[in-house]
Amino acid sequence: MALATAARAESGILVLGRISDDPQRHYDQLKPLLDYVVPRMADVGIREGRILMAPDASRMTSYLRHGRVDWVTETAGSGLLLIDRAGALPVLFTERDGVRYYRSVLFVRHDSTVQGLRDLRGRRLALQRPASTSAYLLPAITLLDHGVPMEILPSPADRPRSGSVGYVFANSEANIATWVLKGVVDAGAFSEVDLEQLRARDPRAEALRVVGRSPQAPRAMELVRPDLDARVRRRLTEVLAAAAEDPEAAPALRRFFGTTAFQRPEPADLAALAVLADAARRTREAIE
Repeated sequence: MALATAARAESGILVLGRISDDPQRHYDQLKPLLDYVVPRMADVGIREGRILMAPDASRMTSYLRHGRVDWVTETAGSGLLLIDRAGALPVLFTERDGVRYYRSVLFVRHDSTVQGLRDLRGRRLALQRPASTSAYLLPAITLLDHGVPMEILPSPADRPRSGSVGYVFANSEANIATWVLKGVVDAGAFSEVDLEQLRARDPRAEALRVVGRSPQAPRAMELVRPDLDARVRRRLTEVLAAAAEDPEAAPALRRFFGTTAFQRPEPADLAALAVLADAARRTREAIE
């Protein structure tokens, strides 16, 4: 697997980055689209494409600041961190499986006495992991916006203080749902898309009752480093925005996390993203 070490688009090399805990799998998902894009950028001097993974947002921030990565594909939560810390520019919103925006849902078992978000004080909440947008960041924003403090618990067997909700990490959406259904925790959270898919394949999920919904967030984003040559940025945006209409791009888009379109954000989209970024910043300061 050939990964980029240090390259700039000005040298004729376009470097695509992603935060990843599974570089081999993500490389296989990224490479076909990069191979599609590079030949279509020859008019702005791009001759080669490389991929550079980072284990976390801090490392990717450094790569962007030092020009080692030109283009990053990320979910909203990680993308907001890169905007905040590295000045990354969101150039496209990424539609996956026909979904451009989504929300998180907070849910309980059907027989729970919890009726609303404030009822979660003193209860246990299962989330996925800190890097998740829909199963960590958005639920946290929602709870804090409703005046419900959060505290991390050592395990699901522990209890939070009476005035806050205690959260634990379950590592997957399937585990979150199972923990709620079995009473290991009182509530769980992940995206409305995941809940719909779970209900479609597992009748037991009908026993999950939604008690709160988060603000909307983009499903994913394409970002570039702030000092990327403007000609390269414009051409990259044009190629990606047109890809959904090109039959030759279809296999690469499917591999690229089920992407169905890249769409230019309107001013209202960017304004909403700024509001979400501020909420994410306040939330991380409050609980991390």
